[in-house]
Amino acid sequence: MQTKQGDFAMGNLNLKKYFLPKNLKKDLPSSIVVFLVALPLCLGIALASGAPLFAGLLTGIIGGIVVGSFSGSQLSVAGPAAGLTVIVFNAITSLGTYETFLLALVLAGVFQMLLGILKAGTIANYFPSAVIEGMLAAIGIILIMKQFPHAVGYDASFEGDEGFKQADDHNTFSSITLAFARINYGAVIIAVVSLLLMIYWPRFKKLAIVPAPLLVVLAGVGLSLAFSGTSLALHDKQLVHIPIVNSSSEFFGLFKSPDFSAIGNKQVWITAFTIAVVASLETLLSLEAVDKIDPIKRVSPTNRELVAQGIGNLTSGFLGGLPMTAVIVRSSANVNAGARTKMSTIVHGTMLLISLLFIPVLINMIPLSCLAAILLMTGYKLARISLFKHMWHMGLSQFIPFVVTIVAVVLTDLLIGVGIGMMVGIFYILRTNLRNPYFFHIVHNGDKKVIRIQLAEEVSFLNKAAIQITLTSLPKGSDVIIDGSNSRYIDPDVLEIIQNYKHNAYTKGIIVQLQDIKEQYDIPPLKELMYNPN
Repeated sequence: MQTKQGDFAMGNLNLKKYFLPKNLKKDLPSSIVVFLVALPLCLGIALASGAPLFAGLLTGIIGGIVVGSFSGSQLSVAGPAAGLTVIVFNAITSLGTYETFLLALVLAGVFQMLLGILKAGTIANYFPSAVIEGMLAAIGIILIMKQFPHAVGYDASFEGDEGFKQADDHNTFSSITLAFARINYGAVIIAVVSLLLMIYWPRFKKLAIVPAPLLVVLAGVGLSLAFSGTSLALHDKQLVHIPIVNSSSEFFGLFKSPDFSAIGNKQVWITAFTIAVVASLETLLSLEAVDKIDPIKRVSPTNRELVAQGIGNLTSGFLGGLPMTAVIVRSSANVNAGARTKMSTIVHGTMLLISLLFIPVLINMIPLSCLAAILLMTGYKLARISLFKHMWHMGLSQFIPFVVTIVAVVLTDLLIGVGIGMMVGIFYILRTNLRNPYFFHIVHNGDKKVIRIQLAEEVSFLNKAAIQITLTSLPKGSDVIIDGSNSRYIDPDVLEIIQNYKHNAYTKGIIVQLQDIKEQYDIPPLKELMYNPN
């Protein structure tokens, strides 16, 4: 089932579908999963960014409720982005105050909205499929490696650090090594029980009305309490930590406002532009990836998503939050939990707000090891072995960019890794295009060869070298027919080569005939190129 972007057009939403029992039956349990995944990630990313912990939760709330309401994507989940932690940390330091940074975030939101209005989201249509698949698999592998220390109770590792190099001067591999040396067996038992529940509980269909992740959390809290006072007891750092708000005045005192007096600061504008560009790219990558794993295969409107993200960052900047993007970890957990509509995203944001206001003490009893088990299962589904087999059978032109993207993302970070994968993917695309600018056919007319060259539908400057080599290597005394009847566009450089060849071919005894080749071609509209990429 393919859903067109127009189905999500602003103002044409059919609100009834979000409240249909068949959708709510899937969306509400999924929202619990996303809430449980998002909670520690929001706190970890805030910590890694050098921002108040409240800012991380606030960003998750805005990402769920505000961005979820405006977004055209049914399954993507927005929140504070791990890929922006270094940028945010450096920006807060260089700008001097957190309030000045918030001004940059407000401006970044405006820039993103402008990018959406100017339809810059169409760039997402040009991400190679193999690179997106590689990014998803890499995220799965990163989840497994990053969550393993939490699963075994290594509390020096913190949530939200998805890059290879970590803020604690360790990297992904060294953290795993340290985790083996500092195992807490209480955390291991909780993680193993949680994994078993995640695997086997859904098989009991009559009992599966209770979501497995909710059962995992309840079991984790119960075991943690049972282990208290024994050698298996969990330490304070091995539990979730959210700020405890005791009164409404204390709650509203946590909000911060941007410092508009710094509007003339050049560094503020540079920071705003950097955040807008990086956040937009990460959002588009995540959106493309989520659409690929959507079981209903819906297509999310990219330009509308940029506007929604811009509104979210604008709101976050005004209230004291962090930059946000569509986040593939939360989004993939949402898809794997069975969500159908954006109601799951909105409810998860509401649950973050409720947990902060009313049940922080209960939330702080949840072991990180049981949340790690949920993410370990998500990671396994993203990096399943069958995916590697499928990409191998697609051929080396798909498999190599896929594997390169995985390795690059795991060893660097999301944007750098995808950039490397894109370069390899584009290399294979160019190589294919260079080999296929025409069809070559030879017939014999007596003792003379008649060579027909049928040009492709799109002949770009990238095909220039291949056509030049082919024409100069044609045998002397041949009749050559260059047919452009199927071509919608031929690059001026290629036309020049063809005309020059026709003019000079007589020196080799070659007679050249041009069929349906114009003197000039107009560049096809972007929409035509998108639907006719060849």
